Amino acid sequence: MASTSKVVLGSIAFAFFWVLAVFPAVPFLPIGRTAGSLLGAMLMVIFRVLSPEQAYAAIDLQILGLLFGTMVVSIYLERADMFKYLGKLISWKSKGAKDMLFRICLISALSSAVFTNDTSCVVLTEFVLKIARQQNLPPHPFLLALASSANIGSSATPIGNPQNLVIAIQSKISFFDFLLGITPAMLIGVLVNALILLCMYWKLLSVHCDPEDATAEVVAEEDVTSHRFSPATMSHVLPSCSQDLSSESGNAHRSPSVRGHSSLAETLRNRLPSAEIESDGSARNSNASKEMGNEVSSPTRERGESVNEHFCPPTKLFWGVKWNRRLWKICVYLVTSGMLVALLMGRSMSWTAITAALALAVLDFKDARPCLEKISYSLLLFFCGMFITVDGFNETGIPSKLWELMEPYAKIDRAGGTVILALVILFLSNLASNVPTVLLLGGRVAASAAAISPADLKKAWLILAWVSTVAGNLSLLGSAANLIVCEQARTSPLLGFNLTFWRHLKFGVPSTLIVTAIGLALIRI
Repeated sequence: MASTSKVVLGSIAFAFFWVLAVFPAVPFLPIGRTAGSLLGAMLMVIFRVLSPEQAYAAIDLQILGLLFGTMVVSIYLERADMFKYLGKLISWKSKGAKDMLFRICLISALSSAVFTNDTSCVVLTEFVLKIARQQNLPPHPFLLALASSANIGSSATPIGNPQNLVIAIQSKISFFDFLLGITPAMLIGVLVNALILLCMYWKLLSVHCDPEDATAEVVAEEDVTSHRFSPATMSHVLPSCSQDLSSESGNAHRSPSVRGHSSLAETLRNRLPSAEIESDGSARNSNASKEMGNEVSSPTRERGESVNEHFCPPTKLFWGVKWNRRLWKICVYLVTSGMLVALLMGRSMSWTAITAALALAVLDFKDARPCLEKISYSLLLFFCGMFITVDGFNETGIPSKLWELMEPYAKIDRAGGTVILALVILFLSNLASNVPTVLLLGGRVAASAAAISPADLKKAWLILAWVSTVAGNLSLLGSAANLIVCEQARTSPLLGFNLTFWRHLKFGVPSTLIVTAIGLALIRI
């Protein structure tokens, strides 16, 4: 343990960070998570728990670079209509509600592994709501499928969520080994999660809508796939639905106040900028502009082109050849595929993501400022403050002392020890959020496992990644992905459905415990 003054002052600084990270709008200091994270970091330096040099050294530039690169790549993928195609797959030749639920689980999981869980939830929630309305189906089983499968799917890759970024960088496990180690658990977990949903909502999903029912809402097929979103926020810090604890009705204008790492306003602000209105009188509003009030399509909309058509690369290159939008989209997909191949080959994850991001900016052949402005810089600042705060708390010696008490019972060479370790990770991930949990436990769990064998060292990191990620499904407040789905559904002008805390908890507890246990048995080393 450090000196008494350092322990007390370091604990106070960490307490400020923890309270504002979990409850960003507390009445006595409603400054939000990002400012709360920076406040905790500043107090660590002011209280001399860390020196300024130590504080700067605590910031992990590799993680920030990887996070920045994946943000930019996702922005260009959205502009290339990748997520619109994913939305179409949900309803394409669907054979009913149960088939659609399985598709949502699978598409959400696979897209989250590549584009992060928060991004998938931001761009797919409205699609799910529209399809449910079109088919006159209850939306909450599909919303639960989307959020829970996004969390499970994101566990399979280092770029699936922030805690995996931290684990991949600290453990130096290659992208391929990470993928190979967790993918079997992820796939079986998604399947089991879908089966749990089917068992819970079988009767509800078996109700067929009456096409003659005058009360049934009808949504055109074009409306289902026309809505546009920006996945640019990548916000693992999002709005909260804490109000649902006390009310089922929800109010779209109530201020968010719990878990995540940013506000809904930030998410909405990062959506696509407005298209310029051409003077041609044939211009008409897109469906997205009706819902968001800030996007207006050009006359190209008459030909079925996307709202983002004004983002096309320049009409001519220096050799005088017109740059076709379809060719540009192919280039975006090729660059993204190249990034994934490079990651699988073991190249530096952060530099690979940054290289892909810059390649896409160059291929766009125009000022990249509009895309760069949609990056969630508050998230990057949150991580900077969190790195410093957690490092300062480690300097107090409290985490080490607590781990010394728990370590003899949490060794992963025994089944009982693995279960105890998983329960500890599950508890802390829901109490303090998964990224701080990984930062606090990662090195200690790894050191304990390394003393057993090198194989156990790798397995310990993968267990930490799996449990801390699936833990987000336990409650509505356990994951930013859950909150994104909740808030987008609640404030949607299309349906305005309120996914309550208790409705999620009823499904989340059995799903999390069962999927976590199955995954622990399937993680390969």
